[in-house]
Amino acid sequence: MLLSVAIIARDEERYIAAALASAQPVADELVVLLDPRTADRTATICQDHAARVIEAPFSSFPAQRNRALHECQGAWVLFLDADERITPALAHEIARLKAQWPGRSDPAVAGYWIPRFNYYWGRALRGGGWYPDHQLRLLDRRRARYDEQRLVHELVQLEGAEAYLDQHLSHINIESWPELRLKQRRYALAEAASLHRNGVRFKPQNIILQPLRAIWRRFWSWQGYRDGALGLLLALVLGWYEAVMYWHLWKLERRERQAALGDT
Repeated sequence: MLLSVAIIARDEERYIAAALASAQPVADELVVLLDPRTADRTATICQDHAARVIEAPFSSFPAQRNRALHECQGAWVLFLDADERITPALAHEIARLKAQWPGRSDPAVAGYWIPRFNYYWGRALRGGGWYPDHQLRLLDRRRARYDEQRLVHELVQLEGAEAYLDQHLSHINIESWPELRLKQRRYALAEAASLHRNGVRFKPQNIILQPLRAIWRRFWSWQGYRDGALGLLLALVLGWYEAVMYWHLWKLERRERQAALGDT
């Protein structure tokens, strides 16, 4: 077995059928790690697409990805999110790559970066850090592991070289304003927890300077202006949630200090 496609899911009946269908042309195995708290038809949809469903209580994304690497049977694993699609061009590129693996000429490569289109309200973004948005997703299972100390924007540790594919994943990122608020708040809280765990401490100027830097970076340095009013809106939203992240970092430190005082 050469290639397993793995998806981590919870309550994904809206998206997961199309994700699995996009993976079927290249996958020798479809594996879905399903959070047992799932309350919708995700499991049934996965079984209808001949996916192997494994119940896996969620602790963190890197821990789930490591579990998937352990459970998959393919020598290579392609991680796909439920709201992502393997484009036909990418499927063709992966199929050509698979043909080389049994006696591949470059055994040093342990992982491949894949560019990704991000769709907001049905529109593919061109700037703001949203494109080409390379993702290190196609991994030699025997030589890859995720850093479980990093809770968001997971970091893969490879025993080998990295290379780049040319074709794209499609990511249905945001379709509604409440979805954007919920997703960015979740990221902000997880990032604050990661910073706190890694010993980063809040400074008063963070609450002003870091959001301003984020807005400038998204809209100007990363050319968010190419997406017009939508690019400006997203830069402002990401700047706001940068402030939310540092606010929660401050609250975590305050709770830590109060707990220490309570123990004395």
